[in-house]
Amino acid sequence: MERLGGIYERATAGPEYPPDPADLADVRIFGLDLPRRASVAVLASTALIVLDQLGWLLPSGLASTPVGFAGLRAVTAARFVLFLVVPLLVVLVGFRDRAARYALQLGDWRWGAGLLLAGLAVMTPIILWLSGLESFRGYYGGESGPLAERVLNGLGELIPAEFLLRGFLLFALWRRVGPLALVLVQVPFVLTHIGKPDVELWSTFVGGSIFAWLDWRTGSILWSALGHVYVLTLMVVAVGGASI
Repeated sequence: MERLGGIYERATAGPEYPPDPADLADVRIFGLDLPRRASVAVLASTALIVLDQLGWLLPSGLASTPVGFAGLRAVTAARFVLFLVVPLLVVLVGFRDRAARYALQLGDWRWGAGLLLAGLAVMTPIILWLSGLESFRGYYGGESGPLAERVLNGLGELIPAEFLLRGFLLFALWRRVGPLALVLVQVPFVLTHIGKPDVELWSTFVGGSIFAWLDWRTGSILWSALGHVYVLTLMVVAVGGASI
């Protein structure tokens, strides 16, 4: 038991994320002192998600259109720009900060890989069971395509999405409000799943929290992104929405 307790302590001992003076700086607007970086991160993330939902970067009907390399879709390219390039520019140019402080780095890869594999071992049978439900088969199996194409588009969409919510937004908030940031970032994550099967919508409360915790523990979005891509790819394959 003592040995298991030691493993648990090491597994859950995340790093400190101390704020620097710029993280703590406020801007006074109409008598209110607002945290400058955290406020920008909240407003920018919200605006970028709204832009994506409205489809303003893409002409109507072109979301699924291939744009060239290996079946990369137009919507993937648009989300790569919205969710990765734009917030990264905010960090580098607007905040004059380093991307690594917002989890765009390898991080604690030993624990990241280990915790990810443990989590996927638990999730795999759950995903396979869910793939038998009619709601999931209808949502994910309606359009079939090559597996490599599905994986490429998954990486192109989900790595940027992880950076926007659990890198840029999470760590900007964390340095002002601490662990509450992990709860706050669930709000946009859950809302972006509206329209998906009901079970999946409710599961995002748990899955999103686990992913955010993993990013905090490792200091990197890589491990949650890989987990997200794996779960989505397994579901698509299991319902017959991808061919090898």
